[in-house]
Amino acid sequence: ILRTADWFGFRHIICSPDSVDVFNPKVVQSTMGAIARVRVHYIELAGFLSGTKDRPVYGTFLEGESLYETEMDPNPVILFGNESRGLSGDYEPFLDKKISIPSFSGTENGPESLNLASAVAIFCSEIRRRNL
Repeated sequence: ILRTADWFGFRHIICSPDSVDVFNPKVVQSTMGAIARVRVHYIELAGFLSGTKDRPVYGTFLEGESLYETEMDPNPVILFGNESRGLSGDYEPFLDKKISIPSFSGTENGPESLNLASAVAIFCSEIRRRNL
């Protein structure tokens, strides 16, 4: 996720206190230097979100408006949930919009979801594509 943020020019990532430790040796190695260019902030999210009145907050969900069809602000706060549990309902009061990445698998037995890193990459790419 840090490498993806770096690639697309996002310089800050906000994490909840229960997120993975960015200084875990495996995480540091996987960033390929992005850890030096992308600042990771561990913040209690409810407090942070209550102070973001000037920026829209979008939540990522399996059900929501399509990422490719919804209108988006060029500078949003985007919340991604845990891979196994998704985004906590505690954050829904802060959301301006629920957004999803549509599946094109076309089968009943296709994948249920994307992994977190893939979803982050798709969102980062779409935000940059719209704001070139």
